[in-house]
Amino acid sequence: MSTFPKHEYTLRLGSIAPDFEAETTIGHIKFHEWLGDSWGVLFSHPGDFTPVCTTELGEVARRADDFKARNVKVIGISANNLDDHTKWIKDINEYGGKVGPTDVQFPIIADADRKVSYIYDMLDYQDATNKDLKGLPFTIRTVFVIDPKKVIRLTLSYPAVAGRNFDEIIRVIDAIQLGDKHRIATPVNWKKGDDVIIHASVNAEEAKTLFPDHKVHLPYLRTTPLDV
Repeated sequence: MSTFPKHEYTLRLGSIAPDFEAETTIGHIKFHEWLGDSWGVLFSHPGDFTPVCTTELGEVARRADDFKARNVKVIGISANNLDDHTKWIKDINEYGGKVGPTDVQFPIIADADRKVSYIYDMLDYQDATNKDLKGLPFTIRTVFVIDPKKVIRLTLSYPAVAGRNFDEIIRVIDAIQLGDKHRIATPVNWKKGDDVIIHASVNAEEAKTLFPDHKVHLPYLRTTPLDV
C-alpha cells in the first residue's frame, strides 16, 4: 500500500513551484538553482517504456530550439530509476528519428520513490489499481509552466489515452510572455502574430497612446495588432 497520504492542498496558478533536489539524466540538480532565471516546463510520465510518453519526449527533443528561443528549460519526470531512463532515451531517439532528428538532451528526473511527484501532487489517488509492483501509485500526466520567479503560470493534466500537444504548450507560453511584457491578453485560438486584446486595466486614453491602431468592438473588447 502507498505510504503517501492524499494531499490536503492543491498547487494553483500563482503558487510558488516547490523546490527539490533530485537525480536526473544530467546529474544531481537543485530545481530552483537549475532553473536560474529561465522559464521552466516540468512534465510527468507514469513510467518509462510507455508508448504515448515515448512519442511525447521525442517531440520535446525535436522542439529544443523553440523552447530555447523562449528562454524555457524543459525537464521530464518519470517513476523509474536512472538506468531505465538511459535505456528509454535510446528507444525515444530511435523511434523519434523516424519523424525527424531526435536527440534527448533535456534532463529526466528519476523518481522511483515518488518524492518529487508527491510534492507536486502528481500521484494518481483515484485509481487504486494504477500502482507499480511495490504498491506506489503512478503519476498523472501533468504539465507545469513555471516563470523565472518560480511562480506556476499554467497547469495541465492529461488522461492516459491522449498525447500532449506541445504546439499548444508553446502557444500558451507565447501568450503568457506577451501578457507579461505588454498590457494585453490573447483571444480564442490566438496564434503568434494575430491581433491581441487590450487589457481591461488600460483606459481609453492610454489605449490611444499604447495601441494607436486598436479597434473597439464592444466597450469591454478592444483588439490591436502587436508588433513584436
